[in-house]
Amino acid sequence: MVFILTKLLTKIFVKDSENTKNPDVRAAYGNMSGVVGIFLNLCLFVAKLTAGIVSSSVSVIADAFNNLSDAGSSVVTFLGFKLANRPADKQHPFGHGRYEYVAGLGISVVILIVGVELMKSSAEKILNPDAVTAVSLGSVIILAASVAVKLWMFFFNRSLSKTIASTALRATSLDSLTDSIATTVVLAGWLISVVGGFSIDGWLGIAVALFILFTGFNTFRDSLSPLLGNPPSAEFVNDIRETVLQDEMIVGLHDLIVHDYGPGRCIISLHAEVPCDVDILKAHDAIDLVEKTLERKYNCTATIHMDPIASNDEYTVELKENVADKMYEINPQFSIHDFRVVRGDTHTNVIFDLVIPFECDLSCDKITYYAKEKIREIDPKLIPVMQIEKSFVE
Repeated sequence: MVFILTKLLTKIFVKDSENTKNPDVRAAYGNMSGVVGIFLNLCLFVAKLTAGIVSSSVSVIADAFNNLSDAGSSVVTFLGFKLANRPADKQHPFGHGRYEYVAGLGISVVILIVGVELMKSSAEKILNPDAVTAVSLGSVIILAASVAVKLWMFFFNRSLSKTIASTALRATSLDSLTDSIATTVVLAGWLISVVGGFSIDGWLGIAVALFILFTGFNTFRDSLSPLLGNPPSAEFVNDIRETVLQDEMIVGLHDLIVHDYGPGRCIISLHAEVPCDVDILKAHDAIDLVEKTLERKYNCTATIHMDPIASNDEYTVELKENVADKMYEINPQFSIHDFRVVRGDTHTNVIFDLVIPFECDLSCDKITYYAKEKIREIDPKLIPVMQIEKSFVE
């Protein structure tokens, strides 16, 4: 049912729905989520408010206004995607795509506020328990229907978040899930109170509040992380690597950096290795073609620095392999690039960049010491000249 309705709504709201890398398509998905959320939450607000007034149920009326605040969260989602799709301007030359992350951050804050408020009200119920009172059948039906609608919204938004890899829609889906769980606990507490003659609303509320706070913290972290700067996924890095290396003139790449300016908006920079003895104009033309390929494929801006390497010098190639093996012995995650050799009568300088993982326990001084010892094992005349750096990709 969720899949069928999602497909139907996607057909109505989203043109070219398969092209999820296109910012306009992403915006259409986000707008659809916002419009559906606003409509359903307003319907729940009106239904619960009416039932609460008719049955004189304060709890149902309170839940109605909770749905009104959820409609506000859907407005945040809608505006977040609208603002994210605005074109670049003088003040924001790389566009406004990060508004989508800000929207997810705002929704996660709402989840945290709901968790804190529920924690406070639940603690008050434990300290000052209410007398057990019957609840009208109409109120129960309204609350049960609310759970079903909120569960549908959870699966709907979760499906959309996976389709376009959106942290904002993931936060929206979890917001709906916490609402459905909270309402379910209210119904369960009422049933237990009626059957057992005692109230456990407060304790159930504490449990739900802890779950909501846990969910809110995770969604806040997931929304904040891309604003601070995440590394690109391994799949994205491998795809870029395969695209670049399709050109026969490029024999390797390193120093890959992906600057994220919002989903579907990024800047890719890297160093491409080309043989030092090829025609420089042909090499430059190859680099230009690869840049254009990356820009078309990923809707990005691509900048490639050309690094000439001595790929036909047997001594250099063999020495590079030996040095790489020695660095591997220090740590299997170590790698080298920009390898050059300057020979002299008394010694030979081995110049290279050594890439280490962020979680490496060794200090740079210790790494330098171990690297020198390992390279001397190859030939005592070799003098390493290293630049130690950390990778910007996973």
